[in-house]
Amino acid sequence: MEGALSVEFPFHDLETAPEKAKPLLRQLLEHSGPNGFYAVTAESPETLSAYNALHQAFMATSFSNEEKTIVWQTINVENECNFCVPAHTFMAKSMMVSDEVSNALRDETPLPNAKLEALRDFTLLMLRNRGNA
Repeated sequence: MEGALSVEFPFHDLETAPEKAKPLLRQLLEHSGPNGFYAVTAESPETLSAYNALHQAFMATSFSNEEKTIVWQTINVENECNFCVPAHTFMAKSMMVSDEVSNALRDETPLPNAKLEALRDFTLLMLRNRGNA
């Protein structure tokens, strides 16, 4: 992005993370394995905790794994997040989401059915209009 601010964030592990972040970071890393997002987010224990709470709430929704992937990857692709797209592709595989869906999301090509396409369209509408449908 032209004119974008470039900021370097420290990548923490259990030794370098702020004390307040260590218990949650330990728990998250035990569950997910090495994770660059958590390593960076640990810089702010409050941010790490807030992200985890939102993630848990999203995971508890009635969305299927495929639908969760549609929401995540639609946002990631729209924001051109070079970290998030591959990370969520990996997550989608572990959640048994088909390569057909993952590829369509990454390539911005049609999804396998109208319901998934409608969810992608709605997600884009909400994202582009800052929550206003």
